[in-house]
Amino acid sequence: MTSQIIPVDPFDFIIFGGTGDLSERKLLPSLYHRQRGHQFSEPTRIIGTSRSKMTDEEFQDFARQAISDHVKPADIDAAELKTFLARLSYVSADATTGAGFDQLKTAIGDSECIRAFYLAVAPALFGNISHKLRENGLITPSSRIVLEKPIGRDLASARELNDVVGDDFHESQIFRIDHYLGKETVQNLMALRFANALYEPLWNSANVDHVQITVAETVGLEDRVTYYDKAGALRDMVQNHMLQLLCLVAMEAPSSMDADAVRDEKLKVLRGLKRINGNDAPKHTVRGQYRAGASAGGPVKGYVEEFGKNSNTETFVALKAEIGNWRWAGVPFYLRTGKRLATRVSEIVIEFKPIPHSIFGDSAGPISANQLVIRLQPDEGVKQFIMIKDPGPGGMRLRQIPLDMSFAQSFDGRAPDAYERLIMDVIRGNQTLFMRRDEVEAAWKWIDPIQDAWESARQEAQAYTAGTWGPSASIALIERDGRTWHESN
Repeated sequence: MTSQIIPVDPFDFIIFGGTGDLSERKLLPSLYHRQRGHQFSEPTRIIGTSRSKMTDEEFQDFARQAISDHVKPADIDAAELKTFLARLSYVSADATTGAGFDQLKTAIGDSECIRAFYLAVAPALFGNISHKLRENGLITPSSRIVLEKPIGRDLASARELNDVVGDDFHESQIFRIDHYLGKETVQNLMALRFANALYEPLWNSANVDHVQITVAETVGLEDRVTYYDKAGALRDMVQNHMLQLLCLVAMEAPSSMDADAVRDEKLKVLRGLKRINGNDAPKHTVRGQYRAGASAGGPVKGYVEEFGKNSNTETFVALKAEIGNWRWAGVPFYLRTGKRLATRVSEIVIEFKPIPHSIFGDSAGPISANQLVIRLQPDEGVKQFIMIKDPGPGGMRLRQIPLDMSFAQSFDGRAPDAYERLIMDVIRGNQTLFMRRDEVEAAWKWIDPIQDAWESARQEAQAYTAGTWGPSASIALIERDGRTWHESN
């Protein structure tokens, strides 16, 4: 059963960095899918802009190729593609000098449509673009600005960036995007908790033993060499994606799905995280960097070989976090993320406490604790692991099986990409799935002491072989507490 698609109001979507990688791989294909889904009203327009000189026709050719490369052939409809490309135009503009912003103003004209300025550019340009939009009179009450991560590299730079953009746009107009929050399963985590009477009464320290959050990648540096070596896994993944997932697992029920009601509860979680300072960092964190190994069926280079020079930048982080509140007191949250790991998987594992006493005797076999596994990617879905009797004669033998709900099997049709959902939320003005300024800064307040502790102690990133699950120290991190990482196949 497919829900009814409701068209959004007409809008102008202006992509700064319109010829860049993000525009090519995600933004233009996502906008095409929403065109094909009949979600646009007239006269919606899409304007690409960057420093490159390009005609409208050349930009349309660029978009056509992007859709050909990044949209499944079965999803390309010739008529819809023609209509979509007709919406596209291009303006050359330089954010550093301001050249071309007058032409951008002319291209937009006096349209009273919603204006969404998507900054698919380096954060160093956010302030320049924001100021040039204001100076050229391009910001209207219905304008929005979308900021891609990273929002700073520490608390001080995040505050500076927020101040700069905040000089031109009201907080209600600023959309700090984290594409993980647009994933179907992430939103289903809220539905699972707050639309069912089954789980929420158990969602606390009396019943939950621990929580694991894993975001594992099999890829290496790819084309992000310069950025990644300055950031590392802690800044690139933990500060935003992983802490946002932790917030959705741990937050109290908001009063409604209103954006600020949800974000208020996430903020409480971030503020409740116990600090990991210099003394705690060696015990509660693991920092790793991949070496040469095998991935995707073939040999791969190590990080240093890919980067081309020596570096201590971490490509793997595992840590043990704790939340100082009544609901989660004493429940550890184990987080790990890394590149060149054994499997590409993002998942949340809620492990419940074991039963207090077994009535079945030794012959029944071991009784495993119940687990709820929420898979974000690939193969989005939810599994509940429970104990049952093994069928057949021979007495009471128990084994663990999963109650499996695969979204692909349960729902017909194509699942929209995270960017599709988030772009439409920008147009609707719905900030629920976007980070508020105080959220971003609270996350950095927790991350900065860890980074500082590593740098003060000159903590070396521990080596791990590409194609494995990271350094052995990450296994020790959880096993010293008598627990084990959930390994997905």
